[in-house]
Amino acid sequence: MNNKFLQFLGLVKKSGNLIEGYNRCEEILKKKKIYLFIFSTELSINSKEKFVRYCKDKNIPFLEKYSKVDLGNSLGRTEINILAITEENMAKKLIELGENI
Repeated sequence: MNNKFLQFLGLVKKSGNLIEGYNRCEEILKKKKIYLFIFSTELSINSKEKFVRYCKDKNIPFLEKYSKVDLGNSLGRTEINILAITEENMAKKLIELGENI
């Protein structure tokens, strides 16, 4: 894996600042501050609309650049559609790396 964004995403997971999956992300919205959402390019329209609406209401940035397989492989899973980052500096770094793709 030679993509810096995906490599850094693995580090975010190891640090414990990554929430994986639709249900966990939805659950954590009420409990913890989220600094970035990452959606796979295959996320369903309804799910995407729901989370984009939330992002706009709360001024949370989001990225949508990778397939669910690419995101999953970077985290040791087969696939994943939605991720949330709960640490501000790591979110900023991912946004920076995501913009340079």
